[in-house]
Amino acid sequence: MLGGYRSAAQMVLVPGRPRASMDGMSSQQIALVTGANKGIGYEIAAGLGAAGFTVGVGARDDHRRDEAVAALRADGVDAFGVPLDVTDDAGVAAAARALDERFGRLDVLVNNAGIAGPWPADPTTVAPDALRAVLDTNVIGAVRVTNAMLPLLRRSAHPRIVNQSSHVASLTLQTTPGVDLGGVDGVYAPSKTLLDAVTIQYAKALAGAGFKVNGACPGYVATDLNGFAGTSTPREGAEAAVRLATLPDDGPTGGLFDRDGVVPW
Repeated sequence: MLGGYRSAAQMVLVPGRPRASMDGMSSQQIALVTGANKGIGYEIAAGLGAAGFTVGVGARDDHRRDEAVAALRADGVDAFGVPLDVTDDAGVAAAARALDERFGRLDVLVNNAGIAGPWPADPTTVAPDALRAVLDTNVIGAVRVTNAMLPLLRRSAHPRIVNQSSHVASLTLQTTPGVDLGGVDGVYAPSKTLLDAVTIQYAKALAGAGFKVNGACPGYVATDLNGFAGTSTPREGAEAAVRLATLPDDGPTGGLFDRDGVVPW
């Protein structure tokens, strides 16, 4: 499932020439990126737009969403706003209905929305409510959005789901002597580890239906999530997700990748 990523992932779409669709539908490819009003999510939207996608900017803040859409459009991206709070059942259902009415399908879903919670959080003292809040966005939110969008994704000839993970989710890296992932954390890191497990289960459940479901690690990116302490730019952090969202049909599924290739579980 993991082989051949380096070559396959570099085969992004040519701007303005999206993949052919099915059953006589429009060849225009439709993507939805959650948490796309800023940071890595915004750059994922920009990257998919440059690859020829019409991109839905999912965000819960109306003003920031409108600003992001305007900025993307100014750069030539065919972007539109999607009011979306990934923790709200009714709001997610409404977003799916709106996409259905407007396009009738969805080709790419990038579950990028996420929160850090208290960082780092000592697991021996962390408040359960703090963990619960992070899980509701980072994991349950991704499940909520994915399941709502699945009927639309099933109408795509090349459905792709990308879940935004992190290197800190890797149990292998966490337990490798000498690897510094920023200290002990009982909230954010476990939430991303659980998201990785969910990603594997989706890949297995959707095997044979044309889906590619993978996790993307953006790296240590300078965003407000870490107080802009990261060493990579949001555009660099978006590269893995954009590549996974535009995988060819012989690309991998059920894996975890960064911009350089496979990340160990």
